[in-house]
Amino acid sequence: MELLQDAHAWEAIGLVILVAALVYFKVPGIALGALDARGVKIQAQLDEATKLREEAERLLAEIKTQREASEHQAEAIVAAAKEDAERLGQEAAVKLEDQIKRRGEMAERRIALAEAQAAAEVKAAAADLAAHAAEAVLAARLAAAKSDPLIDPAVAQLATKFQN
Repeated sequence: MELLQDAHAWEAIGLVILVAALVYFKVPGIALGALDARGVKIQAQLDEATKLREEAERLLAEIKTQREASEHQAEAIVAAAKEDAERLGQEAAVKLEDQIKRRGEMAERRIALAEAQAAAEVKAAAADLAAHAAEAVLAARLAAAKSDPLIDPAVAQLATKFQN
C-alpha cells in the first residue's frame, strides 16, 4: 500500500484515467480528423499554388515570346523606315537634279530667245539707220545737183520702200 501514498503513482493513475477518457470520447480520432482536414486544406492550397505558379510561368514565357516578337517587329519597322528614308532621299535627289536640269534648259532657251530678239532689233535698227542715211545722202546729192525731174519722184519712192 505504499504505492497509494506515492505521488508519482497517483500521477500515473491520473494519466492513465485521462488517456482512457480521451480514448473513450474519441478525442484522438477527432484530433486526427482535424489534422487530416487541415492537411487536406493545406494540400489543396499547395496544389492551387502549384497551378498558379505553372500558369504564371506559362504567362511569363508567353510574355517573353511576345516581347521578342515585338522587338523583332520594331527592328523590322525601323529598318523599313531607314530604307524608305534612304529611297526617298535618293528619289528627292534625282527629282532635284531633273528640276535643276529643266530650269537650266529653260534659262538657256530664254537666253537664246532674248539673243534672237536683240539681234532682230539690232538688224531692224541698222536697217532703219541705213535707210535714213541713204535717204539723207541721196537727198544731199540731189539737192546739190538740182537734178532731173525724173529722179525726184524715184528718190521719194525709194525712201518709202526702205521704211517698209
